[in-house]
Amino acid sequence: MKNDHLPAPGPDSYEHERYMRAALVEAAAAAEADEVPIGAVIVHRGRIIARAHNQRETLKDPTAHAEMIALTQAAAARGDWRLHGCTMYVTLEPCPMCAGALVWARLDRVVYGPADPKAGACRSLYRIADDARLNHRLEVIAGFMEEPCRALLQDFFARKRKTATNGYP
Repeated sequence: MKNDHLPAPGPDSYEHERYMRAALVEAAAAAEADEVPIGAVIVHRGRIIARAHNQRETLKDPTAHAEMIALTQAAAARGDWRLHGCTMYVTLEPCPMCAGALVWARLDRVVYGPADPKAGACRSLYRIADDARLNHRLEVIAGFMEEPCRALLQDFFARKRKTATNGYP
């Protein structure tokens, strides 16, 4: 089930783009709330069943990553913690906590934007999502719509640096 490459052009690629754009809308909502702009959606049978963005600052919760909130929503929507048949679209490579949660939730696939060389746990630092030693593995599609996802993050942190330079919190 390993898949390090982008999907071939065609109907699947169009669907992937549609759902990643929905994740980008969530990431933009995070930026508006002064949260690190990461968004996630979970899709089951062609329908978005969960939408979330980072809320660590808002909720004062270190686990309030977009992926974790989306998993909770999807489990509620499905009435089961087992999310077979689901795909998560997320605007940055999941961290170890989130990648582990994706495995435990038994998703079929994760599609993410840019790699996270400091905390990425699907490819960059670890390969939790498809580690054969775990009881479940999921397909990984890395680097999908990488540029718009990266631009949102870079713009957010550039604004933060500019604000800090101007003497504001």
